[in-house]
Amino acid sequence: MSDAHSLLNQLKIDRGREPEPRRRWPWIVVVVVVLLALAVGVALSMRSSSVAISTATATPLGGSAGGAASVLDASGYVVARRQATVSAKITGKLQDLYIEEGQKVSEGDVMARLDDSNARAALEQARASREAAKAAYANIKPIYARDQQQAQSGFISAAALDQSKATYDARKYDVDVAQANVDVAQRNLDDTVVRAPFSGVITTKAAQPGEIVSPISAGGGFTRTGIGTLVDMDSLEVEVDVNENFINRVHAGQPATVRLNAYPDLSIPAEVIAIVPTADRAKATVKVRVGFKRKDARILPEMGARVSFLEGQDDASATRQAPAGVSVPEAAVQRENPSAATGVVYVVHDERVERRAVRLGSGAGDGQLAVLSGVNPGETVAIGNFSALHDGAAIKVRATP
Repeated sequence: MSDAHSLLNQLKIDRGREPEPRRRWPWIVVVVVVLLALAVGVALSMRSSSVAISTATATPLGGSAGGAASVLDASGYVVARRQATVSAKITGKLQDLYIEEGQKVSEGDVMARLDDSNARAALEQARASREAAKAAYANIKPIYARDQQQAQSGFISAAALDQSKATYDARKYDVDVAQANVDVAQRNLDDTVVRAPFSGVITTKAAQPGEIVSPISAGGGFTRTGIGTLVDMDSLEVEVDVNENFINRVHAGQPATVRLNAYPDLSIPAEVIAIVPTADRAKATVKVRVGFKRKDARILPEMGARVSFLEGQDDASATRQAPAGVSVPEAAVQRENPSAATGVVYVVHDERVERRAVRLGSGAGDGQLAVLSGVNPGETVAIGNFSALHDGAAIKVRATP
């Protein structure tokens, strides 16, 4: 009985006892962790939704940013005005080759030799024929002299003298022909030696010993038409295609600077040699030749180059005619059609783009377009991917390879 009573006493509620406080801090930690996860997820989502684009810098029309001395920029390639694919004058088997790519040669240096066995045999045969002709001529000379004396004394007739003279002239002619044949055979032997036509550098080695070389294409793929390419490095210049709308800014003798794509920090003084007097109808361009004022070993044929035509004393009128505005790649402008006078450009600021309406001019050459208003020099513009862009869109600039 006492045990039951004690159990009932334990079940009584003590109303004067203070309740123990609830432990709420684990729930607070859980809420904070969830909020942080949501924030990170939103940030990652926004980052992944950034539009990947390429960019370009707007440059003042007719020059680079800050380069007021330039009236026009154009791209081109380094070319050699004097270069040759060197070949033998005759067809023959290549016996020795003395050249390698990058080798410097002087005018007259031996570059290769052909098999000359046949040429030497022909020369010996021609020399033997010449000696035989000389011997026959030597035999007829005293006979003709005797016949002349006998004709004067009346011992032989005039007809006999004429016959003797004809034989004498024929033998003399045979000697001349034999000597000419020797000269031809000697030249053929000399032609088995291939010499450098001018001083320069070997840029291509096109044949190997044992192959057949010929001055003309013959024998399909089994015959080489040249043993190598020789370039006069002192004749290097730049050829650029200038938009015909801006050719009035260029003239012969105009100063210029050349920057090679391979060495963008290298500025080489140059000068306009000539404007080729014809235009390319398909591209609406005019070819301009630009010569280097300073030689540099880093300048190589077929290198890409950027030419800045500088303002001279005669260029004031051209500068006045140059329209205000900037030049941007055509791919940076969104327009309804290629002839539209207005368009849209997305200017990059702090990993976002600003949509701007712009007024357009004509093409500035080299895939560039003149923007007459709406973009300032030095600003960065987005290129392409217009369908994913809008005002304020987050962007991610593609790394330049």
